[in-house]
Amino acid sequence: MTERLYYHDAYAREFQADVIEVNGTIAYLDRTAFYPASGGQPFDIGALGLARVEEVIDEEDRIAHKLDRPVAVGPITGRIDWGRRFDHMQQHTGQHLLSSVFEELFDMRTLSFHMGAEVSTIELGTPTLAAAQIIAVERRANELIAENREVQVTFEEAPEGLRKASEREGTLRIVAIADLDRSACGGTHVRRTGEIGSILTRKMEKVRGNVRIEFVAGLRAVARSRAEFEALTAVAKSYSCSIDEAPRMAAANVERVAELDKARRKMAGELAAFEGVALHAATPESAGGIRRAVRNGTITEETRAFANAFTAAGKSALLWLCEDPPSFLLAVSKDSGLNAGVIVKQAVAEVGGRGGGSPQSAQGSAPSKDGLAQVETRITTQWLS
Repeated sequence: MTERLYYHDAYAREFQADVIEVNGTIAYLDRTAFYPASGGQPFDIGALGLARVEEVIDEEDRIAHKLDRPVAVGPITGRIDWGRRFDHMQQHTGQHLLSSVFEELFDMRTLSFHMGAEVSTIELGTPTLAAAQIIAVERRANELIAENREVQVTFEEAPEGLRKASEREGTLRIVAIADLDRSACGGTHVRRTGEIGSILTRKMEKVRGNVRIEFVAGLRAVARSRAEFEALTAVAKSYSCSIDEAPRMAAANVERVAELDKARRKMAGELAAFEGVALHAATPESAGGIRRAVRNGTITEETRAFANAFTAAGKSALLWLCEDPPSFLLAVSKDSGLNAGVIVKQAVAEVGGRGGGSPQSAQGSAPSKDGLAQVETRITTQWLS
């Protein structure tokens, strides 16, 4: 069995141990301060001698250390990446605090916890959560951080008063925040809540009928606040306004852009319709008095306005081809004697494509450019010749 030093001292940055087994770049020690991925908390990294510890794996009775190079059996010095370890301690203790406050204020239980590289999340067993509730929890959590309550680790048989019942039997490792929380947990934690620094709740989303809350704690909260301040400062500068005015200015700009885009689309549709009428006038009549035209380009709302105007101007048919993705639009006038929907279905069936529509307008797709070329040949030679 591997003795887990982090169970008793999460602050140990360096330790002495014996390498008792080596399989390639996997090393097993008699004792270790490296935390393996478990309980939503990622593994530690650092060094064993001259080897870099890249991953730490919990194999129940023993812990495997995946290295960037082999090490020899015998005595070795281990060094923890303290920046990563302390960050994990802040996030994990912050999660205990946040979960206990959600339960204290609103009787909302934490179902799961995940610590990511940039943010952490907890999933709460509630279908809804109001913004005011999140603000209240965040404020209460930071008040408890300011109180600098003790975080104590004990080992107990059949412990009572746990926030969440444990499925494990025997002696359990209990992490307790004074007069607030008791949880069975094998993770690394700070000694007092003041070392968490602060907690910021962030995005909320619904998952599986529950609510997932994103949060950051400690130095992550500082870094995130700095990044968001700089981003908001840049936005405010672009509008030549203060940070407090930036949200209102941005909202007004979005509304203005939407209005301009609406006007642009209206003008583009009118221009396309004008061009469709102009093409109809410039297209000579074929046998039977039908004006037929083929055009290429992306199929858009303007394309449809163009086609509708072309066919509305008189007895006519228009085939519009798009190479990427291979697709096409067929529009015919009511007096053309043609049925666009039927023609498109027959044409795509021959190349394994899909499509359909009304008698006057239909669209189809082909599996490839070659298939589109076959569709063009079939429609232009059989129906538009």
